Amino acid sequence: MAGKDSGREGVVERVYTKAHKVLITGINIYKKHIKKNEKMPQGGTVEVPRPMDVAKVMLLCPKCKKMTRVGYEIIKNKKHRICKKCSSRI
Repeated sequence: MAGKDSGREGVVERVYTKAHKVLITGINIYKKHIKKNEKMPQGGTVEVPRPMDVAKVMLLCPKCKKMTRVGYEIIKNKKHRICKKCSSRI
């Protein structure tokens, strides 16, 4: 939602619960300079994905394809997540 990658989509790869961060494929990528080593004999720059704060990420509804908040609906003693914009099950 915010920052240099606002409006881009990706899949959550890993969740860091204690730090309140998520790692998303192809989003929040930074360049890191590497010294010469056995894996990279000439060194150079490598693109590394960094985790981003959960507050900057929002769920995308599969039906209406909009960023949405999550609501809950109880049907036959089962709790289901619903999209707040189109009221479909997620």
